[in-house]
Amino acid sequence: MSTLKDYRMDIKPNWCPGCGDFSVLAAIQKSAVNLNIEPEDMALISGIGCSGRISGYVNVYSMHTMHGRALAVAQGVKLSNPGLHVICAGGDGDGFGIGLNHFAHAARRNVDITYIVMDNQIYGLTKGQMSPTSPQGMETKSSPGGNPEQPINPLQMALASGSSFIAQAFSGDLKQLVSLIEQGMKHKGFSFINVFSPCVTFNKILTYEFLKKNLMNLDEVEEYDPSNRGMAFNIVEETSSMFTGVLYKNERKTLTESLPKGAGTDMLREGQFKLNERMKDQLISRFI
Repeated sequence: MSTLKDYRMDIKPNWCPGCGDFSVLAAIQKSAVNLNIEPEDMALISGIGCSGRISGYVNVYSMHTMHGRALAVAQGVKLSNPGLHVICAGGDGDGFGIGLNHFAHAARRNVDITYIVMDNQIYGLTKGQMSPTSPQGMETKSSPGGNPEQPINPLQMALASGSSFIAQAFSGDLKQLVSLIEQGMKHKGFSFINVFSPCVTFNKILTYEFLKKNLMNLDEVEEYDPSNRGMAFNIVEETSSMFTGVLYKNERKTLTESLPKGAGTDMLREGQFKLNERMKDQLISRFI
């Protein structure tokens, strides 16, 4: 049985002190241990930006991909090796800017992966420009007169695109964050978890103090039904997405289950594909 130590790397994160991404890193590791997933049975794919560094800090199969293409790679990993637990992680700039098309299509396909977005409403790695989720009027280095654009609502996008599990978390509440990631990983289908992850260096609006004061816990609302899609749309609109908890979940066929028989199978584990000694030597000489 794996422990937290098995999931930790010697490489230390180089995020700013206080960055919300530290909590997401800890929550992913804790969730994997709680679910008794071994490191060799998990893959973590990430995009660019500060959040994209997370794949180098977890001792599992990992890949730091190109700008906006993390979900495309993650889908390929899952379809070629369905036995792996695949997590895709990134930020609001990477996922909702150039990568938005992959988000919509992964959700409608219902690929069995967990997509975690660390949403800080700013471009942090490039020193503080507006992102697709920056509030209208927000002053940044790329919008000194205030952001003129209407921000994207990730939860509305996920609902409209057909995501079968949608939740929102706050990196300042590690207990709930771990619980939501565990639920997402256990869910059969595309699970999307948007995480309010404050950038303490460049975003002085979306702070820990602001979020602690203004976020509602949807899991504590007794009359709320997460299986009701219409209710989910309404609560997003009524609260301006200022809540945490499970927004929506339902069960439907995953992409792998919808493929023709034989497609999307784990050929290596099922013995349909065997490496001979020559092939092994070629792979070792090329990649090691």
